[in-house]
Amino acid sequence: MAVNLLLGLQWGDEGKGKIVDVLTKDYNIIARFQGGPNAGHTLEFDGIKHVLHTIPSGIFHDKAINLVGNGVVIDPVIFKKELDNLNKFNLDYKSKLLISRKAHLILPTHRILDAASEASKGKAKIGSTLKGIGPTYMDKTGRNGIRVGDLELNDWKERYRALANKHEAMIDFYDSKIEYDLTELENEFFEAVKVLKTLTFIDSEEYLHQAQKEGKTILAEGAQGSLLDIDFGTYPFVTSSNTTAAGACTGLGIAPNKIKDVFGIFKAYTTRVGSGPFPTELFDQDGETMAQVGHEFGATTGRPRRCGWLDLVALKYAVHVNGVTKLMMMKGDVLSGFNTLKICTAYKYQGKTITHLPYNIEPENVTPVYTEMKGWSEDLTGMTDPSQLPKELNEYISFLEKELETPITIVSVGPDRTQTIHR
Repeated sequence: MAVNLLLGLQWGDEGKGKIVDVLTKDYNIIARFQGGPNAGHTLEFDGIKHVLHTIPSGIFHDKAINLVGNGVVIDPVIFKKELDNLNKFNLDYKSKLLISRKAHLILPTHRILDAASEASKGKAKIGSTLKGIGPTYMDKTGRNGIRVGDLELNDWKERYRALANKHEAMIDFYDSKIEYDLTELENEFFEAVKVLKTLTFIDSEEYLHQAQKEGKTILAEGAQGSLLDIDFGTYPFVTSSNTTAAGACTGLGIAPNKIKDVFGIFKAYTTRVGSGPFPTELFDQDGETMAQVGHEFGATTGRPRRCGWLDLVALKYAVHVNGVTKLMMMKGDVLSGFNTLKICTAYKYQGKTITHLPYNIEPENVTPVYTEMKGWSEDLTGMTDPSQLPKELNEYISFLEKELETPITIVSVGPDRTQTIHR
């Protein structure tokens, strides 16, 4: 049975959580394949907003199994808080939440290291969420990390102590004057580990292999966005994992030839959290309006998101890198009321006009070239059928489909799961 992937095509915050929630009814298993609690997947239904950081977005459905894959890094403290929030809704998550033994753990000292490293960079900081994700992936590739499966070993605390001691020496090296109480942080960490150990740990690659043989349907859920990919994103202002489609293979143990559809999620405009280049960023009233109407604040950090017009050069790049087969456009409702909409269709780059994403898109190298289209004024939030969409929005969608050579199958017109139009 083939596996479908769902991932973001911009700098994250595209609305992946909502779409996973909408699609979960069609799948037996929802599997998260990379990233850590720097992700904030927001779901809204029955008048309640839910924010998940590590747990897959299918957890609110009765029948779906939710799997945290080996490519994910887990902070037991944040994970426990997510479970505590689920307890409010009487969810039987223990029967439908599985954790890969090969997933790595974020230690308290990873978080401190993250803060010390970022502080030492001064103006050159990359905009880390300070959740310890980068240092954890560094230990993973450096072959020093502690994995979920290690918690089942008798000597796991000795392994923890050895790594934490190494981290403390590194923190002292940064001389960043960051104050912390490791004893307090460790007490919280060890209590959270006890809760984590009440869940089911599995050899996830074998589990998914058997599930495919049994004909079960699987949706792989990504975090962050393609332009934050460690290889193909706007390096060094990126995350520490592979957010693109290839990351699902390494983050779950799924063979490339088992992947069928790749669902690419994008906003009708563009946003970015933290530092890094952003060619279509707006510093005027249009940008402020997008931020206010779109409630553009990070679900994990609360940081305001930078806003700008849709960048088709970057979006086309993400479609190609991921092999996207179906597109899903989010927050079309936010653009209601703009008389004129701009779409970046090319860059002025080193004296030439180009339509591909170059190696460096810093503002001194890149100037966006815009195509203008007429906007719409209708309120989309109550619409439920494609026939209700205004003509100008349909023209906007058709233009994007032609440029991206990929169909847009879903248009989101609000945050609630019911505010989703299938085309």
